[in-house]
Amino acid sequence: MILSAPLWVPVAITVAALVAAAMGRPVLFSQERAGLRGRAFRLLKFRTMRNGEGSDGERTTRLGRFLRATSLDELPQLLHVLSGKMSLVGPRPLPVRYLPRYSKEEMRRHKVRPGITGWAQVNGRNAISWQDKFRLDVWYVDHRSLALDAKIVALTLIKVFKHDGINSPEADTMCEFTGDK
Repeated sequence: MILSAPLWVPVAITVAALVAAAMGRPVLFSQERAGLRGRAFRLLKFRTMRNGEGSDGERTTRLGRFLRATSLDELPQLLHVLSGKMSLVGPRPLPVRYLPRYSKEEMRRHKVRPGITGWAQVNGRNAISWQDKFRLDVWYVDHRSLALDAKIVALTLIKVFKHDGINSPEADTMCEFTGDK
């Protein structure tokens, strides 16, 4: 990861400058997410939304939509990979407030480090239901391997370039997970 820094650090600096110019500060969005064994950590992403609604009634900016479509908003998470809080591949870390809403089976997704990308992301991302995401996350936990991780990274690159599965059918982002108990 550190060896790839000359590739992603200049991109991250450019994105930070664009976010600062388009939306001001803060440049980063942070939120408490559940990591390995459900332990909380502060996840960082580049900010994609205005603090308040714009003149068009939207909070997500044009730059923000581009950053989400290209997954460039996720670049700061590479720092979490370097620190050991995240992995490149694993179930996406979700807000800590979801922890009490998981079934016992869904909670198994926390047996591995969360990832920047994962099996659920390459099999539908935000275009699939919460139940399907969790089923895919648990499948990954049970079948993880170096070969599977390599496949997921390759599929992620293809999905990002195709802008495939970025939005849920209802909105630009996934709806709140309320639990299915």
